[in-house]
Amino acid sequence: MKKEKGEKVERPTKRGEYELRFASTQAQRGWMNLNATIRNPLADAWDFLTRTPEQITPSNYRLRGELGLVNRDGATHERWQHKPTLKGDARIWFYVEGRVVFLEQVHTSHPNETKS
Repeated sequence: MKKEKGEKVERPTKRGEYELRFASTQAQRGWMNLNATIRNPLADAWDFLTRTPEQITPSNYRLRGELGLVNRDGATHERWQHKPTLKGDARIWFYVEGRVVFLEQVHTSHPNETKS
């Protein structure tokens, strides 16, 4: 595969890190929108999700109730939520399969499903 001059170099993952993949086109669009509006916090989210996606923190935790599970390709996974900023409304919903973090939904504002 020939690379073109000026083509972006993707960040390699270190041994032991998780790989990030989009699980939907909505997640891909949402990621691009967050990249345009909160670039630095999104880079920090990338680092967190590739290193410790299942660590429970105030900004990273499992969703509860009906939202707590996601079914993909016949398998059930725990659904997690990551907040790229503590004061912002953006949310990243993901699940982990092996060493891959699948970004299922990326919301630029607080999703209605989790509003109390």
